[in-house]
Amino acid sequence: MWFAFSLVALLSWSFADLFAKIGCRERNDKTAYLKMVMAVGLVMGLHALYEIFIEGVTINMHVIITYLPVSLLYISSMALGYMGHRYIELSVLSPICNSSGAVVAFLTILTRGIGSMNPWQIFAIFLVAIGVILLGVTEANEDEEMRMRRQSAGNYRYAKSFLALLLPILYCILDAAGTFADSIILETLNEDSANVAYELTFFTVGLISAFYVLIIRREKLVPKLEAPKYVAACFETIGQFFYIYALADTSRVALTVPIISSYCAASVLWGSVFLREKLSRKHYLCLLLVFIGIVIMGIFDAA
Repeated sequence: MWFAFSLVALLSWSFADLFAKIGCRERNDKTAYLKMVMAVGLVMGLHALYEIFIEGVTINMHVIITYLPVSLLYISSMALGYMGHRYIELSVLSPICNSSGAVVAFLTILTRGIGSMNPWQIFAIFLVAIGVILLGVTEANEDEEMRMRRQSAGNYRYAKSFLALLLPILYCILDAAGTFADSIILETLNEDSANVAYELTFFTVGLISAFYVLIIRREKLVPKLEAPKYVAACFETIGQFFYIYALADTSRVALTVPIISSYCAASVLWGSVFLREKLSRKHYLCLLLVFIGIVIMGIFDAA
């Protein structure tokens, strides 16, 4: 079943990307990313209640507070990612965000040295770093007329913007910091309890976002516009659920991790098929470098 679980996680997270993009891309809705946080917080809160009262996962304030720095890093990164959907194509955003594995590896080298890293892992870090840098150069130097021509077949237009690349890069850095801190804190915490603590913290942040959007700003929620956000939130939670079960078969981890870590490739495909996004050859070459690097890191991370 490991293969089926891996595919479900891959597809779920890629569809979470797609529907989050649909739900957050409107330029005139400046709080769309906060509404997305509300949606994910609600769904994760419900899942946390299921884990506590049905599955019997143990949770207390000590666990929540201990895991709080990691939770806030992850939640902040996701909020920035949702904000980024307003400014850049999903086909560019998702691979940059998924480059966080390279940043984690870099942080590990800085704090612990190369250690047991082999040349392939170092090469993968190099590929991802070069791919992201070249992607930024390609975005910054693309002629505006050429950009408009290639976007003409799509259903959304994006102007050249420094913020467009800054937001997914910040996501990548914060997510990597969360993963790095995760590896340290989970040495003292039960994984199921830590995950529930994360979901309850997300639920709390979702409530704060709801208070700001609905009470302070007095915005109205339009079901047609909010529906994609809740679909994305459900896919996000489903992906996490099947990711855990896919990794439960430890004898297949070396195959599971690279399969799931390549979900950004599916996100690029959905961007092309459903959103009709079209990138230049230079964009796709840069994305290919990032994708290859992510898969190599996934293989050796699980080995």
